[in-house]
Amino acid sequence: MIRIIKSPVIRIIKSEDSSALFARRAARMEAAEAVVRPILEDVRKRGDRALLEYARKFDGLARRTVRVSEEDLAAARRRLSPEFRRAVRTAAANIRDFARRQMPRAWMRQSGGVRVGQVVRPLGTVAAYVPAGRYPLPSTILMTAVPAQVAGVANICVASPKPVDQVWGTAAMLGLTRVFEMGGAQAIAAFAYGTRTVPKADRIVGPGNIYVAAAKKLLAGEVGIDFVAGPTEILIIATESDPRYLAADLLAQAEHDVDATALLLTTSRRLAAAVAKEVERQLATLPTAAVAAQSIARNSAIVLVRSIEEAVEISNRFAPEHLSIPDARLLAGIEHAGSVFVGPYSPEAAGDYASGPNHVLPTSGAARVRGGLAVTDFVKVISVQQLSAAGLARIKPAIVTLARAEGLEAHARSVEVRTNAR
Repeated sequence: MIRIIKSPVIRIIKSEDSSALFARRAARMEAAEAVVRPILEDVRKRGDRALLEYARKFDGLARRTVRVSEEDLAAARRRLSPEFRRAVRTAAANIRDFARRQMPRAWMRQSGGVRVGQVVRPLGTVAAYVPAGRYPLPSTILMTAVPAQVAGVANICVASPKPVDQVWGTAAMLGLTRVFEMGGAQAIAAFAYGTRTVPKADRIVGPGNIYVAAAKKLLAGEVGIDFVAGPTEILIIATESDPRYLAADLLAQAEHDVDATALLLTTSRRLAAAVAKEVERQLATLPTAAVAAQSIARNSAIVLVRSIEEAVEISNRFAPEHLSIPDARLLAGIEHAGSVFVGPYSPEAAGDYASGPNHVLPTSGAARVRGGLAVTDFVKVISVQQLSAAGLARIKPAIVTLARAEGLEAHARSVEVRTNAR
């Protein structure tokens, strides 16, 4: 039973009572899979006919095809405000620079007649899913398409279920022409299997609702995916800070979705109380309060910890999508996080839009095994090896010994046939 100390809007709890909070709610994944499974199979069998039926039923598609014309994209771009265009250019430049620094490099090394290395090749076709439900997300086009462009992907496709100028116009600004007005499980199926209108993708990336996540999970293997994402989350560690900043950061995460999670871990009772009061004050004027208030009440809390070390241990156990820490000294102890924001002037919103690192991040504990979307998700690193006769002879004993230890005689002989005759 969680013991509530006091707060009219957000719970303040002790760390020893946080187990129930940190045990993530089981996602409604099984139920969602049951819903989307027949949709995936229908699109696989009937292609465009099924895709159009679902797009009209679920998304209100009015056009005759899900493919958005280049004329419509150009028109959307013309309707963008100059301020919005400048914001897109600024964000794209920073995201592009960050992705270039992530890009793996080709290399070769030679030693004793053995030449080894790697070459880097882009995927052929990738698909970016851009949600447009409660909020349209043009920033997601930037975060998915720009790294793919840096990687050299030739065919970049975008799917979004509603005709939104900011989404289509951003695609046009990036030079993207393969844009599709479709969403949900049917969009994922179309990219996984390919239809007459929609190309089969090598990988599908980008966030989505529970049905999109379920479709990606079911189709992983048929098509590459980034990860199966759950509701968004932030964990903040703070000792002394401006309560306004912390409350604003909690609400910035909470307004995404009623299932979002926003957590503050602090050693200070005084700060906890001040932040709780500030959350209530800011909620009173927040246009998205209808969503944020539910997230704060259901899934969020301020947790009183005994020490910063305990806060770091709890954070690593939680493996948050977004982690905010007071200063860089804590970085050495951080083992699991999707993206880390350091210091009072590094709000999560900076990473959502324009600082450069990707905002497509692992949730629900997936940060234990990987970081966020990166340029490396759009390339293949292919190993290369070239041995001279002398080089093969030098490592022959190791090869044949290991081959025969595994019972693979033909492996051993494939080396001996090249070396025994010399």
